[in-house]
Amino acid sequence: MDKMIKVENLTKEFKSYSSRSGLKGAFRDLLTRNYKIHQAVDSISLDVKPGEMIGYIGENGAGKSTTIKMLTGILTPTSGNVLINGMNPHKEREKFVKTIGVVFGQRSQLWWDIAVQESFRLLKKVYNVSDEDYNSHMSMVIEALDIAPLLDKPVRKLSLGQRMRCELAAALIHNPPLLFLDEPTIGLDVLVKLKIREFLKELNEKYNTTIMLTTHDLTDIEALCERVVMLDEGKIIYDGALNQLKTSWGEGKQIKFHFKSPKTQKELKESTGSQLIVWEPSDNENSWTANVTNDEDVISQVIGDVVSNHQILDLKILETSTEEIIRNIYEEGVIHG
Repeated sequence: MDKMIKVENLTKEFKSYSSRSGLKGAFRDLLTRNYKIHQAVDSISLDVKPGEMIGYIGENGAGKSTTIKMLTGILTPTSGNVLINGMNPHKEREKFVKTIGVVFGQRSQLWWDIAVQESFRLLKKVYNVSDEDYNSHMSMVIEALDIAPLLDKPVRKLSLGQRMRCELAAALIHNPPLLFLDEPTIGLDVLVKLKIREFLKELNEKYNTTIMLTTHDLTDIEALCERVVMLDEGKIIYDGALNQLKTSWGEGKQIKFHFKSPKTQKELKESTGSQLIVWEPSDNENSWTANVTNDEDVISQVIGDVVSNHQILDLKILETSTEEIIRNIYEEGVIHG
C-alpha cells in the first residue's frame, strides 16, 4: 500500500443557531430560526505514506481536531473522500477501528476507578488480541514508557504525566499501523515529554508505525516530524518539509554577544558599520543580540567588527526558531507550499 491516508476535498460544516435580539426577535425565533454555517474544514486534500511521522499544526480553531475526528471516524464529513489503510472510516467502522490508535490529550480511554492493567485487559478483549501478541508487544511498550510501577494503581491516582504514558500504551495494545495523537503532551513536564518522544521514535523505527501528530508544542514537531502540514481557517496553507519551511521563512539569524563590560546601542551601531543590523538588548546590559540577514559574509563581517572593537566573553549564533517562523507566517498572511 503506497498511501496510508488519502484525503480528497474533505469538508466539514457546522450549523449553529443564531438568536435575534429583543422580545420581538424572541417571538420570531419561535416561528423561524436563523442559522449560521461555519466551515471548520474547507476542501483539504492530503496523502500520507506508511511509516511517515507528520506534524499537523495550526492555531486554535484552525480545524486540526475536526480533521482528526473525521479521519478517525468520530465525525462524518459534510463532503469529500477519506480512505485510511484502504478503508472508509465511516462505512467500515468496526474493521477500521482495529487498525488505528488514538490519543486525545484531554480525554481518557482508561477506566477511572480500576487499575491500569485491568483497563489494558479489557481493551485486549475488545480488540481480540491474543495472549502471545499482547505479551510480546506490550512488554516493549511498558518498558519503554516506564509504566510497570503504575499498572496496579487506579487511574484516578495517577499524575497527568503518568496517565498520559498509560493512555499512549492503551492506544497501542493492538499494535495498530496508524497512530493519531491530538495534543498528547499538553501540560506535561519536560522529562515526560522527552520520554514520550523517544518512545514514538522507537515505535516508528521498530514497527514502521505511521504517526499523525497535532500539537501546540513545536519542539515535539521538531523532534519527531520531517514533514509538517499547516492549517489556517480550515485550509491547508503549507504541506512540505520542516527544513524547507525554515529555509523559506527563517530569513535571518541572531548573533548573541556577551560583552566584558556594559554596552550601548549607539556604540554597537557605530562599530558595526552601515549594514542593516538591528541591535536588541538581551538578558542584561552586558548582553546584546544582533539580528542579521542569513548571509555568511554579513555574519562574518559583523562578528569581525564587534570582536575588533569590543572585548567579548561569549557569542552564539542562533537560527530563527520554528515557533517564531510560524508566528510570522500567520501574522503576514497565507502561503502556499
